[in-house]
Amino acid sequence: MAHLKTKATTGKLPQREQWKWKLIRGLYEKEFEREQIIKLFEIIDNMMTLSPELQSSLESKIKQFEEEKTMPLMSNMELRGIEQGKKIGKEIGVLENSRDDIKTVLTVRFGQISSEIEEMIDKITNLALLKEILKSAVTANSLAEFKQSLAKIQ
Repeated sequence: MAHLKTKATTGKLPQREQWKWKLIRGLYEKEFEREQIIKLFEIIDNMMTLSPELQSSLESKIKQFEEEKTMPLMSNMELRGIEQGKKIGKEIGVLENSRDDIKTVLTVRFGQISSEIEEMIDKITNLALLKEILKSAVTANSLAEFKQSLAKIQ
């Protein structure tokens, strides 16, 4: 059924999300064992892929349903793992934005920047350090001066 509904909802992700929810809810209603539900859930989840927004919506429905049924499909450890993944994703986004801000300032002020400088910036994983480098990008009188201060900061 999951395969048929996946094919029928190609390009129609909201409908796919509704069918995915119906299939998952049906696993509970048929009173399968927890291990069976998890195995079947994994198959359905892999087959019926959704956009991140719709997947998040589905996970909310599952969580609410599990709370009502008091039979979690995802263990607390799995849910914590999902939350940890979201947190790491946000941190990565902040780092990428900081790096992009530095590159934008340098490009606006000095024109095209070398791939060497870009690579040096891309290797930095410390947000506080990136903030200091941004200040240097704003205050440097030349690209050469920025490169020297970058070498000192690292």
